[in-house]
Amino acid sequence: MQLEIRPDPTEVGRARRWARSRLSGLGIGADEPLAETLVLLVSELVTNAVVHTGRPAVLRLSLPGKAPGAGAGPAPAAAGPGSGPADATGAAAPVASATVRLEVADTSSRAPVPRCAGGDATGGRGLALVDCLADRWGWHPEGSGKSIWCELDRCSQSREGATPAYGGGPAAYEDFAFEAV
Repeated sequence: MQLEIRPDPTEVGRARRWARSRLSGLGIGADEPLAETLVLLVSELVTNAVVHTGRPAVLRLSLPGKAPGAGAGPAPAAAGPGSGPADATGAAAPVASATVRLEVADTSSRAPVPRCAGGDATGGRGLALVDCLADRWGWHPEGSGKSIWCELDRCSQSREGATPAYGGGPAAYEDFAFEAV
């Protein structure tokens, strides 16, 4: 499923509301840590796209239980272990373990680049947050632009002690931040 984003900072709030509604429809509660983290990641990646490119973007979510071909966007990968069986209405049952993938594609071909953000800076920490909060993240060229993606695993185990994607943890980013452009 996907949402077209206009190059306007007010679109960030719309993207958060859209993501919340999609999660809610799949039985992932708004107060569940996965939902809170995902909405923060949506906010960071959409903000980067609209602020740093000034161009339209596309927000995509691949969620557990989404039937291939349903809705707009590319069909998700085949269901694997941990995918819940469909109920009588054909909707997927909530699962204890699954992966949620978030992507923001824009038309800027510039790769995400690290930058330092001073202690008083009001921005410049978005991708450092993504690195600390997501289970995995990266980027790849897409058409004439790029797509920045991250994944969150929904599991019944605590994420405490999880290794950040680049192994540094929050302290590694004290004076270092990333900017997606």
